[in-house]
Amino acid sequence: MTYIRFFAMIATSTVVMFILMYLNTYLLSHIFWSETRAYMAVLMGAIMAIIMLGFMLSMYSSKAINAAIFIGGAVVFAGSLWLVRSQVTVGDTSYMKAMIPHHSIAIMTSSRANISDPRVRKLADEIIFAQDGVVAGTPGRLILGAFCSFQDAVNAV
Repeated sequence: MTYIRFFAMIATSTVVMFILMYLNTYLLSHIFWSETRAYMAVLMGAIMAIIMLGFMLSMYSSKAINAAIFIGGAVVFAGSLWLVRSQVTVGDTSYMKAMIPHHSIAIMTSSRANISDPRVRKLADEIIFAQDGVVAGTPGRLILGAFCSFQDAVNAV
């Protein structure tokens, strides 16, 4: 197997993992770009490259390229982890867009969980109501944010 095929496999898997992170949203209309999810996909791709190369080391003979993949994977993993944990690149609008699928997950799990305890069902229903309000209001805040200050947009909804 060639290194080009190895990198293609890692890149394809990384893109697929990014897409899969949206499968637990309640509605397709709740899917918005999330920098954090992108960083997590890259983080998973980096660690996958390290693990897969470790398991398939006998298939790849170049010690220099193997070392570069291990070191590069570790650097990309560390950088992605820092981006996920620090949220340094996430601003007002990107934060609000990323919150829509996040809250959508709470709606899906709360509405579809097999809950028999009435107290837990009440809590789940309260979560659905609260999160649905957040999801419904966020696009309006994003649209208003284009024409006024962010705080004015938040206060308007």
